[in-house]
Parts: sequence; structure tokens; C-alpha cells
Amino acid sequence: MSTKTPLKLIAVAAVTLSAGSAMAFEPSKSVEFIAPANPGGGWDTLVRTVSRVLQEEELAEQNFAPINTPGGGGAVAWAEVAKDEGNDHMLFATSPPIILVPLTGSSRYDHSDFTPVARLSTDYITLLVDADSDYEDIDDLMEAIRENPGLSIGGGSAPGSMDHIAVAGLAGEAGIEPGSINYVAFSGGGEAMTNLMGGHIEAVVSGASEAVGLIQEEEGELRALGVSSTERLGGELANVPTFEEQGLDYTFDIWRGVMGPPGMSDEAVAYYESLFEEMLETDGWADARDRLGWIDAYQGSEEFGEFLDAQADEFSDILRELGMVE
Repeated sequence: MSTKTPLKLIAVAAVTLSAGSAMAFEPSKSVEFIAPANPGGGWDTLVRTVSRVLQEEELAEQNFAPINTPGGGGAVAWAEVAKDEGNDHMLFATSPPIILVPLTGSSRYDHSDFTPVARLSTDYITLLVDADSDYEDIDDLMEAIRENPGLSIGGGSAPGSMDHIAVAGLAGEAGIEPGSINYVAFSGGGEAMTNLMGGHIEAVVSGASEAVGLIQEEEGELRALGVSSTERLGGELANVPTFEEQGLDYTFDIWRGVMGPPGMSDEAVAYYESLFEEMLETDGWADARDRLGWIDAYQGSEEFGEFLDAQADEFSDILRELGMVE
């Protein structure tokens, strides 16, 4: 009896081994994990939290190195990432500005120019004032704006982007012309809060997670007037009432996720998808999520990409209604 292996079986085995090897991607060096803003904002919080949990839970052999690339409400970072086509060792944090900033013409790159990797969580907005402010609730602030439309509301994203849209929508629900809001854009949430504490602006619209360290405690430097969730959040934000509780039928959520450069390999996408899905099941992530007031909202690459396309359609309609785009 012949002991030779048929050539056909050898060929099949070779193809199988080749496919298996191709799927076995793992980073061979440190992964650049970009926050498209200054330290202290929502993107920065996401990047540093994810990097820390991955390390503490020993989920990845290579380091995920946080890098801040501020400017243009995200546009500066996106332009840099777009140049690195096919780089499997680069990721960036993303949220609604990846849709909104390009729609208002402030970036030549939009979500379709990058590789969706995974959506991780949902956050909500909060409206912050100085701890010593006379405004006790959201109605106090809205009434002050009615009397003095020039009062400035700061945010960490560009005009026409996430923070602006959020506060404009809230004002509209309160009976104030959305386009009349004096929105002041800063390069990140951290800078916006610094200006609030310095008395340069009246209030700040911010992701709730960005404000956790500065509110709630007796010695806190800022005070939250409300959150845009349907129910009160837990953790450090448990005592902050929703806008709905205060008579304004208004909610707004801030999804947060991860994208890569254009042309990222399918193998790298599959690796990162699996990594982040596993991370969301760890105690380290649960602790951070609950402390920051985030809610898990995982989507893999394909589903996340479809979600981004739908968001683009939805935000186009909103901006048009607010007179911010034609």
C-alpha cells in the first residue's frame, strides 16, 4: 500500500495553514492609540481607560500607548491617521464628532475614510456650572439665557459638532431659538472646564464621564445641573437629575468607539474586535464603566459601520433643522 500523500491533500493543507496563519494577527509592536483632543476630554478618558484596563487585565502583550493629537474638533488627528493607510498598529477614539465635524465642512475626512473597529459604550451629556454659581437647576440657566442671549456656553467640540448640537437641542426644547445660543468652542472638554472655573464662560456642556472627577463631592469645583439620560445614572452621578425630571423632554447620548486607519487589514480588525469584546467582560472594565457612568453598547466592525452610516443621515437632518447646513 502506498504511503505517499496525494498532491491534492497537500495543496488543501497548505491553503488551510496559510489561512490560519493570516488570521493569527497580533500586534508586533506598541499600538498607537490616539485621542483627537487635549488631555481631560471624553476621547482622552476613553483612550486612557481602555489602555489601562487592557494592561491590568493582561489581555494584550503589546502596550496600547495613549497619544493626544488635538485641534479642529478632531480634524487634525483624522488628517494624520488618514496618511497612515494600512497601518495595523494605530487606533483612535471616536464619537459623534466624526460625523458632525465633516458635515459642517470643518474636516475633509469623514467616517467613511476610516476603518470601523468597534463601538464600546454610550455616555450622556451634562450641563455644568461653577460650584458657587447661582444657577440651582436647568430652568435657572435657561431663564438667564432668555434674558441675556449673550451668555456663553462652552464645549470641547467644534461649532456645529456634538456639544453644540446637544446644547442647541436642549435650548430648543426649553423654547429658546437653538441658533441663538452663544456657543464657545474649545479644543477639548478639559480646556472648556478650565475656562468655566476661571469665570470666562457661564456653563459647559460636557460628556458626563468627563465631569465625574470635578463634581458631586462637597469640595467639587463644578456642579452638574442635569444629565441627558432617560434615568439617573449611577456611581458618582447618582444625585444628578435628568433633564426630563426637570420638565424638559430631551435626551442625548454620546456613543464612543474605536476606529483605525483606512485600509486596515481584515485580520487586524478581527483581532481588535475580539480584544475589545473580551475587555468589556472584565471586572476592570466594569469598575471603570460604573465609575464613569458609561453604559456598554458593543458593536463589531460591520455593525458599527452600518450604525455610523445611519448616524450620518440622522445628523444631517438635525443640522439642517438648526440652520447649520443647507
